[in-house]
Amino acid sequence: MVHRGAGVIVVCGPSGSGKSTLLRRLFEEFPDKFGFSVSHTTRQPRPGEEDGKHYHFTSKKVMQDAIAKGEFLETAVFSNNMYGTSKAAVDRVSRSGKVCVLDIEVQGVQQVKETDLKPLYIFVKPPSLMVLEKRLKDRGTETDESLQRRLDTAKSELEYGSKPGNFDLVLVNDSLEKAYEQLRTFIMNAFDKQGECCD
Repeated sequence: MVHRGAGVIVVCGPSGSGKSTLLRRLFEEFPDKFGFSVSHTTRQPRPGEEDGKHYHFTSKKVMQDAIAKGEFLETAVFSNNMYGTSKAAVDRVSRSGKVCVLDIEVQGVQQVKETDLKPLYIFVKPPSLMVLEKRLKDRGTETDESLQRRLDTAKSELEYGSKPGNFDLVLVNDSLEKAYEQLRTFIMNAFDKQGECCD
């Protein structure tokens, strides 16, 4: 069972906001302090993905049964595939003595808020939708249709992320260096008060 008050950080933000880059830097600087909870998914592994490292790959039936038993903190459905964070995955990181980081969508955040877990909530946002659109286009991985879908999703995510009280920190990623310094300082201050992080 995940302990209330365990060191947990929930990070949320639209695709293209730069949250993955910021988290990668945090993990590189503090490799012994932070651990990702490995999510479950019912989609097929992509080339190079390893079960248990990138995701726990599972079937719809197995995941639905586990959800029914209350084994998940949050779940979501994208493109007919299920995704979710199991309580066991978070507990595994916490038991290793690390602060557990969850990189999840808005609907996941809303579900975690219904549990007795008390994480730090951080929202990463782009300077504007125009900048976000450029970043997504520059990736070269989006079709016109998928780009529009991501932008539509981003609008509702930004609306939720900007509402006072939904997040402990709202970070505007207009400069990677500045945004990372803000993220790092905020996390260090928060966990220093709890005596859990970071030397």
